[in-house]
Amino acid sequence: MSSIIQLLPDHVANQIAAGEVVQRPASVVKELLENAVDARATEIKLIVKDAGKTLVQVIDNGLGMSVTDARLCFERHATSKIRLAEDLFSLHTKGFRGEALASIAAIAHVELKTRQEQEELGTHLVIEGSKFTSQEVAVLPKGTSFSVKNLFFNIPARRNFLKSDTVEFRHIVDEFERVALAHANISFMLYHNGSEMFNLPASNTRQRIVNIFGGRTNEKLVPVKESTEIVEIQGFVTKPEFAKKNRGEQFFIVNNRFIKSGYLHHAVMAAYEGLLKDGCQPGYFIYLDVPPNTIDINIHPTKTEIKFDDEHALYAIMRSSIKHSLGQFNVSPVLDFERDANLDTPYNYEAKEAVMPEVHVDRNYNPFAVEEKPVRSASMSSGSGSFSSPSFRKTQSQPAWESLYTGISTSSSEDIAEINFESEEVTGSLFNDTEVEQAVYKTYQIHKKYIVSPIKSGLLIIDQKRAHQRIMYEQFLRSITVQHAASQQLLFPLVLHYNKTELELIKEMQDALQNTGFVFAEINHDHIVVSGLPVNVSESEVSILLEELINDLQQEVPDSSFSQSDSIAKSMARSLAVKTGVLLSEREQENMVNSLFACKEPNVSPFNKPTFITLSVEDLDKRFAI
Repeated sequence: MSSIIQLLPDHVANQIAAGEVVQRPASVVKELLENAVDARATEIKLIVKDAGKTLVQVIDNGLGMSVTDARLCFERHATSKIRLAEDLFSLHTKGFRGEALASIAAIAHVELKTRQEQEELGTHLVIEGSKFTSQEVAVLPKGTSFSVKNLFFNIPARRNFLKSDTVEFRHIVDEFERVALAHANISFMLYHNGSEMFNLPASNTRQRIVNIFGGRTNEKLVPVKESTEIVEIQGFVTKPEFAKKNRGEQFFIVNNRFIKSGYLHHAVMAAYEGLLKDGCQPGYFIYLDVPPNTIDINIHPTKTEIKFDDEHALYAIMRSSIKHSLGQFNVSPVLDFERDANLDTPYNYEAKEAVMPEVHVDRNYNPFAVEEKPVRSASMSSGSGSFSSPSFRKTQSQPAWESLYTGISTSSSEDIAEINFESEEVTGSLFNDTEVEQAVYKTYQIHKKYIVSPIKSGLLIIDQKRAHQRIMYEQFLRSITVQHAASQQLLFPLVLHYNKTELELIKEMQDALQNTGFVFAEINHDHIVVSGLPVNVSESEVSILLEELINDLQQEVPDSSFSQSDSIAKSMARSLAVKTGVLLSEREQENMVNSLFACKEPNVSPFNKPTFITLSVEDLDKRFAI
């Protein structure tokens, strides 16, 4: 019997390994940026086209590579970071597996230009699908330039699974920010489709955070610092009033490496206990320095998860240090036993008694007295401008009740005979037909969540949140497609601050937002000015609405303009729809029922959830037939 197990060819093995290492263009960005950092570069430039699908290029001024290293770096399991298995527990660098460049070269067109400082000439390599197509000597600047073009050109199925350019570029920005935050002493630049997105000079940690997330971030930060034998913690957390609905500005950096840790995140949330609104997330930029032999970073292919030796002690230190910082900077309430001298009673008032208030009563006042009309003097009528009476109170000559009977004639009894009286009709029912009809079609609200209305066949139960989402979704979608919506102008325009990536997304959907009723007076490099709002949007809801809209579109933005408008309408409907727990008046309930069944698809919400159910009389009879 012939053997059925065979060794895979190198190019197939590299493509399989690439599936673990390279999931999207952002994975290439991460590997190349970390290699540039390990090369001791002081200036790193990232150039991206079409969200990395066409080009990802990283240029650095680091050590560079020799001719032999330039060829050897594309081989599998070739690395300069480790020699023994024990080295995995004393790592001070980023990449160490030796599979990244080999995996990238297997699924893209790679061009490498590198030169060491002591060499006069450098090396220029071109690789297509793990095959070296050319190698030549060239005049190059010091450092290394990696160009990755046409990602997944030989794996079209993987390329089809990529999201839209907006989503993929957002992942690239995330990786860029993580590396840039971990190395504030290195200058970083990011260019997308020829335009500069970030230009971050070498600075300290606080300035790097401000340069990435905008100038208004500086006032949100609260410093955190703690030093123990187990860990050294430093960084910043944001004040509770600046908490957001999403988890965008949350970074744990351990030994200059970004990680994700739900356990440490829970420690931060425990420190904010009682300070945050429901559903809000604080921002934090926490840098941890721990001994390399106390962590294991080789437990996940992307190296974003770390195993700590003593997690319980780290949890306690993290929670207490953040809670101490929030209390120290008067962000959270603390017990203060020191007396504030400004609240003391002055010495001049120490022996002074309190002055009791006096009440004055006019004993001559008679509310039933007849007031006299002011008499106009002859001098007033002649134009002298003076009154003869000293009193200016309004008076009348007769009591008010007598004026009710003036003009009524009681001369004859014939007028009284002509008066017709309506006879009361006696019916056998306690309620008339109109009252019965109103009682039948009356709506009721149950648990501030459902609207119940009787119908001919039984009972109608409506989910008020989903129903309102459907109503508002069709309204916004109609406004966007028809490009005509009413707008209410603001007396004082709103100024909202965002970072660069969020502003680019607002510019992209500016036309669709304007069709819904938004009016943007200005879109600057770090803020926007809103001068008009849709009719059903209040000023307090604008920042929350745009924040949730940006978050939704960053996760998944469809390619076509109609689909993008659909996503905007869905996001706005979800943000502005009435929530569960809101008490609705009877008129609001009836209006929601009528508006729901006036929609084109009243059966489901914009997110394909049922908006109402019906219970027939037969179903109710079966319930009582037990």
